[in-house]
Amino acid sequence: MQAVRIVITGVVQGVFFRKYAFEQAINLGIDGFVTNVADGNVMIEATGDDQSIEELIQWCHRGSPNSVIEKVDVTEIPKREYQGFTIRY
Repeated sequence: MQAVRIVITGVVQGVFFRKYAFEQAINLGIDGFVTNVADGNVMIEATGDDQSIEELIQWCHRGSPNSVIEKVDVTEIPKREYQGFTIRY
């Protein structure tokens, strides 16, 4: 198990990025959340097995259909207990 914070920079707000990230995380069995950040980025905190986390990170490089990804920063964080995966507003 690993826990990461992923910050995605680019055109990622207003393009359903959170919705698609939510669907990816659910399909991969990842717990955590996705949220918009005031600076225009999107942040994901995710906990899951190594392979699932890696697949989510790779998806973040592609993003939702209308997003334009400029940068994906991944930082390992202390493991947290989440109940499923949510979109935070």
